[in-house]
Amino acid sequence: MSPLRGMALKLSAVLLFVFMAALIKASSDVVPPGQAVFFRSFFALPIILGWVAMNRQLHTGLKTKNPLGHLWRGMFGVSAMACGFAALGLLPLPEVTVLGYAAPIMTVLFAALLLGEKIRLIRMSAVVLGLIGVVIVMLPQLGNDEMGTAARWGVALVLASATLRALAHVHIRKLVQDETTSAVVFYFAVTSSCFALLTSPFGWVVPDTLTAAQLVGAGLFGGVAQILLTSSYRHAEAAVLAPFDYASILFALIIGYTVFDEIPTWQTVIGSVVIIAAGVLIIWRERQLGVKRGSARSNLTPQG
Repeated sequence: MSPLRGMALKLSAVLLFVFMAALIKASSDVVPPGQAVFFRSFFALPIILGWVAMNRQLHTGLKTKNPLGHLWRGMFGVSAMACGFAALGLLPLPEVTVLGYAAPIMTVLFAALLLGEKIRLIRMSAVVLGLIGVVIVMLPQLGNDEMGTAARWGVALVLASATLRALAHVHIRKLVQDETTSAVVFYFAVTSSCFALLTSPFGWVVPDTLTAAQLVGAGLFGGVAQILLTSSYRHAEAAVLAPFDYASILFALIIGYTVFDEIPTWQTVIGSVVIIAAGVLIIWRERQLGVKRGSARSNLTPQG
């Protein structure tokens, strides 16, 4: 174990995921979400295969006992990714990032409903606190007619993405009981590429050179980030690394301001603090209860 190395890998992964989201946002005016999902997934495959080969797992690590499970995980994940990418075209990057953190909160609820986990007072209080934070961030879009329907659609899409990510997270926790990390990561990239390709009759475009470079870059950044994320859990415990997820909010605020001229509202800032507090409370309580989520967490991207 090398906690400092694990922290460095986790922060690097989080930063690359935010870069990936920024590239998707930059191309969102031109490219439909389904096409963006394809580029994000397909161009991550060489990175993932290279990583599997380096770990000498090409012959063993990609074997699966549960192909149907990977298919369902892919459906949840690609749907979450598509909704998240669509939201990036409608809302500022920081707000999409903050609202995306509804996923860990919903994971607690789905774990109770689908896996039979017990939710006691502390975790339920954290869920309520997190939902309050989400509502605070949503208020400018829901309460201001000048924002228009596009922003409201953006809120709906990012919350749908968070819900689907939570379902994917719960499903991964079942998959990793029998499947290797390599298999879960690889087959998600394959299934999401295939599902995204099915959207090609619905408005795919031929991107110009800059847009194509942005899309390919998003795929490469996403692939490298996934490897760094997974590798970080080899060097430190999940409970130690989990709080570093929230660094993405800071990164999104900086990139949103410097690249897209997006100035966060005070509601976004306050809501972020409340959501982070709820997430840290959930992490602390799960560590106390000994809930093991390292394997599942290492396979979960910000999209699904």
